[in-house]
Amino acid sequence: MTTQQIALITGANRGIGYETARQLGERGYTVLVGARDVERGAAAAEKLRAEGIDAYPLRIDATDAESIAQAAAKIDADYGRLDVLVNNAGISGGAFDKPSETDVDRMREVFETNVFGIVTITNAMLPLLLAAPAARIVQVSSEVGSIGFLMDRTSPMWSAAAISYPASKAALNMVTAMYAKELWDTPIKVNAANPGYCATEFNGNTGFRTAEQGAQVSVALATLPEDGPTGQLWGYRWGAADDSVLGQLPW
Repeated sequence: MTTQQIALITGANRGIGYETARQLGERGYTVLVGARDVERGAAAAEKLRAEGIDAYPLRIDATDAESIAQAAAKIDADYGRLDVLVNNAGISGGAFDKPSETDVDRMREVFETNVFGIVTITNAMLPLLLAAPAARIVQVSSEVGSIGFLMDRTSPMWSAAAISYPASKAALNMVTAMYAKELWDTPIKVNAANPGYCATEFNGNTGFRTAEQGAQVSVALATLPEDGPTGQLWGYRWGAADDSVLGQLPW
């Protein structure tokens, strides 16, 4: 059993997930590069190892319970614990239609990955997280999941009126809060990360923040000290005087 801290990042073969793995690796963590596609995960891990990071690919698909169970079993066999879980994998559903134009089948697909898959992964990994001295769970969410923020007419997101993706992130925020409550009296901290609008393949590289900046939010929550917060939506804050200012957002 290694004494080095072990971190699993889902959707880590590209974008914010890859940058999260890289930044945690630079801090001395062994990073498990979670990916649905075996070849892409292996390529990402190899690239990280070329930078001197202790990285290994791990196949895990948020919509495939068998792959999740197999991933948990492998982590248990190889390490016996998990110090950090970053649930970064997610999908947008490809459209931000008006609520009255919502494609319910597409909405179900979004929830399968962004909500149900994350619950499945978290539950599968929880025994390993409880086996660690003080594990951290980071659920990568979004400011579009903040009801308070989207209903503020002075916010830059007032014009956003869609259901599928925002509702999935709002649900994920509640999932985060409920895990934080269940684990309140344990050393585990559970928080939701808002990376901000980052330029990645996820959005056709249209964001104004970088993947590296977005990953800094997840890394900060993954490396919280003993007296750090739990049960918060935390990260980039739209409209801050300094675009680099990070902090708590309203649920």
